[in-house]
This record gives sequence, C-alpha cells and structure tokens, in this order.
Amino acid sequence: MDSIIEQLNANLKVVYRQSLDADKKLDELQQQGHGKFKSLFPAEAGFGFEAKRFKPYVLDVAADVESLSSDGFNEEKLKTTVLKLQQLLQLLATFK
Repeated sequence: MDSIIEQLNANLKVVYRQSLDADKKLDELQQQGHGKFKSLFPAEAGFGFEAKRFKPYVLDVAADVESLSSDGFNEEKLKTTVLKLQQLLQLLATFK
C-alpha cells in the first residue's frame, strides 16, 4: 500500500505544478473576456464541488490520498481517487 501512496503523491506533485500553470493561463483568458464557464468538471466527475480553477481539485485529490494513507486501505476510495487524478491529468494535458 505504501508504494501506491508514494506513486499517488508523485503524480500529485506533477499535477500540482501543471495546475499552477493552467490556472495562470485561465486567469489570462478570463481577463481577455474568455473562459465563461461554471466549472472545470461536470457534477458526475466525482468531485463534490464546482470550481473554475484546477487548484481546488488538486487539493481535493490530495486530501483523498492523505485519507487513504491515514485511514488505511479502502479499495473504493482508492478507485475514486485514481479516477479523479486521471481526469485531472487528462484535462491538464489539453492546456499544454
């Protein structure tokens, strides 16, 4: 389980760095009058909230990983966390 948590944390570091750049780009687009959207992800994406920037989503996944590491192994929680991380990576890839 420790190796899974380590891998999730490594991916989180990558996602965090990419999210800072993507959020900066979103800020620039919004200042130009673009980016008129309600949320980055639809409600069925597994996140319990809506946000216009990546950082809140990254923090949500980080909290899930922390929960996995402190509360013990929960297969359903692991699946949900990996799915959220995967969705973040896919959307961030469109900002490169």
